[in-house]
Amino acid sequence: MSHVVVIGAGQAGSSLVARLRAKGFDGQITLLGEEPLPPYQRPPLSKAYLLGEMEPDRLLLRPESYYAENGIELRTGARVTGIDAANRTVHLGDGDLAYDHLVLCTGSDPRRLPAAIGGDLDGVCVVRTKADVDAMEPRFRPQARVLIVGGGYIGLEAAAVAAKLGLTVTLVEMADRILQRVAAPETSAFFRDLHRSHGVDIREGVGLTRLTGEGHVTGAELTDGSHLEVDFVIVGVGITPATGLAEAAGLEIDNGIRTDAQGRTSDPAIWAAGDCASFPYKGTRIRLESVGNAIDQAECVADNIMGADRSYDAKPWFWSDQYDCKLQIAGLNGGYDRIVTRQGEGGAVSFWYYAGDTLLAIDAMSDARAYMVGKRLIEAGKSPDSAAVADPATDLKALLKA
Repeated sequence: MSHVVVIGAGQAGSSLVARLRAKGFDGQITLLGEEPLPPYQRPPLSKAYLLGEMEPDRLLLRPESYYAENGIELRTGARVTGIDAANRTVHLGDGDLAYDHLVLCTGSDPRRLPAAIGGDLDGVCVVRTKADVDAMEPRFRPQARVLIVGGGYIGLEAAAVAAKLGLTVTLVEMADRILQRVAAPETSAFFRDLHRSHGVDIREGVGLTRLTGEGHVTGAELTDGSHLEVDFVIVGVGITPATGLAEAAGLEIDNGIRTDAQGRTSDPAIWAAGDCASFPYKGTRIRLESVGNAIDQAECVADNIMGADRSYDAKPWFWSDQYDCKLQIAGLNGGYDRIVTRQGEGGAVSFWYYAGDTLLAIDAMSDARAYMVGKRLIEAGKSPDSAAVADPATDLKALLKA
């Protein structure tokens, strides 16, 4: 009987084992999770869960009973110490586990501040796991002073929650503008204005020199020479793919665990999916950090374990909730040379990324219709006339028929 072992019980790992059973795989399945919890959603952690609007049991991707009922051995609190690829064995703290197929869904790790600048002080937090959020939640009290380091989506979402809960919020971004790595200046400006309207002190082009305090963080020195008094700090400076096990096992690494189009690593018995995996995409190689990618790529790998020989066709999409604004993104904006702005109703707006006449991506703020149409156009390889997109009188659905 074939044995599939999956390391990583997050969105990708959970999706993969569920797909195997749904497709009729009748072998043995073991899902290994380092956290002491069944697989759960991460996106709500920094939003609804932190706000107290979501109970812990609603975070679960599936009821805990699902795994046993479907013949999936779920091992929580399982720390994998190594992989013996030659003998197809996974080393755990309490013994070894043999596999026929091994899937790495190890996800990613948050970047942390160096201890040399105070990153090891108490009160310096990251947002990745439920334990991270549970540890910081008691600090979210009205008038508490929080410094957020990093103006990406994680930092901005944390700022929105803190502002809504009445904290005094300062956000510093070392780059010239927030979201500089991932979005156009128009999108950055939209969210800068949104946050400032809620009282967030956004400082762009300003970095952190060091954190100060005896044991617990009490202050921050910034690169512009200013000093802040703080009660705690949230670090949102990005994530790195969790490739340690793969590297130690001798697998090829290339901005993540390198896979082919079907999800195989450099070892044909080992596969990878989710945040940790890089894969071929339109003549280049990318790694996507999103729920949609984790699900779709994991399901593709499950199909291929069962012999489908199916290439992964990524359809990138992302979202972010800040205050009452829902940002929805479709496509990848790399290489754009102009932005087309479309005004929606009630303050909604969307920014369409073009390279020449080719539509690459869309950022839609509280405009679900623009997002859905843009997503369908991008996935179909269609590029509507930019003047028609910009004209509020244009029926968006008509763009699909053009």
